[in-house]
Amino acid sequence: MAIRAFVIDDSAVVRKHLTETLAAGGIQVIGSAADPLFAWTKLNADWPDVVVLDVEMPRMDGISFLRKLMAERPTPVVMCSTLTERGCETTMQALAAGAVAFITKPKAGLKDFLTDRSNGLVEAVRSAARANLRAMPRPAATPVARAAGLSPPPPSGALAETTDRVVAIGISTGGVQSIEVVLRELDRTSPGIVMVQHMPERFTASLAARLNSVLDLEVLEARDGDRVLNGRVLIAPGGKHMQLRRSGAQYLVEVKDGPLINHHRPSVDVLFRSVAQCAGRNALGIIMTGMGDDGARGLRDMREAGALTAAQDEASCVVFGMPAEAIKLGAAMDVVPLQGLAGWIRQCAARPAPR
Repeated sequence: MAIRAFVIDDSAVVRKHLTETLAAGGIQVIGSAADPLFAWTKLNADWPDVVVLDVEMPRMDGISFLRKLMAERPTPVVMCSTLTERGCETTMQALAAGAVAFITKPKAGLKDFLTDRSNGLVEAVRSAARANLRAMPRPAATPVARAAGLSPPPPSGALAETTDRVVAIGISTGGVQSIEVVLRELDRTSPGIVMVQHMPERFTASLAARLNSVLDLEVLEARDGDRVLNGRVLIAPGGKHMQLRRSGAQYLVEVKDGPLINHHRPSVDVLFRSVAQCAGRNALGIIMTGMGDDGARGLRDMREAGALTAAQDEASCVVFGMPAEAIKLGAAMDVVPLQGLAGWIRQCAARPAPR
């Protein structure tokens, strides 16, 4: 049975091209609207499987509509955002509010992008249709935000020393809310974390800034040569691969260009394989919610190198793709629900690191 989608965008041209692209990909577009207020009546008459939603629209913005939708009738949503600083920040808010996936619309060459069947729209809608919205974490009610104007304190004492343990995390669809659930329960004594979240350039900077503002941890979009420290999370920048390197007693990251791996850049496999080589038994590896199989083989490499490894369980995944593939390969020593992953990290990190 065909997936049924509804398109909300204030541009008639965009609605037309999105509808044609989806139809060409075998997705039935049952309706469209110029803004969310017009959409409600149509939606209530014939509810779709997936809503494709613009971010910035008149009368009601996409974020307000998304929150209303999730409160009244949770439905998988794919956000459409222009690749601008403001668009990235708004899309981060949308993903935190419950959107499953997003596509980025360029400011230049929009028509060519919208009519290009390889633009990722069809895949995003198909992924959204399979999403388990019951597993979507609710936004935290009381964020642990730092006081305005205060930067995180510099590491001192033990935090200035490179930790023996390194935590590597790979995550994709459904990851923005899910990763916050894990990181919110960790503190500055936690091992350094290196992470790939499948996102294009600019979006990872907005993700890092948002997490840094609500967590006790220091969260940064990684730069080439950044050190891995206790209490610090380094997120691979969109459009770049990130690898772990060791320099004497210190761990650091290398950020570089390269071809798409498993259709992604950054790729979880690229990170995990480097962690297997450089950290081996001192590493912890976790693969979380996401579509596809990126990271499954890299997690297997980590386990074979002696690392402790885990996969998020099916019930708590928004999309049980990447963890399922890792489990099939025997890459995960443990299968852990989302709410238990922070505890798993603490428990494993408390074990004496092998020498």
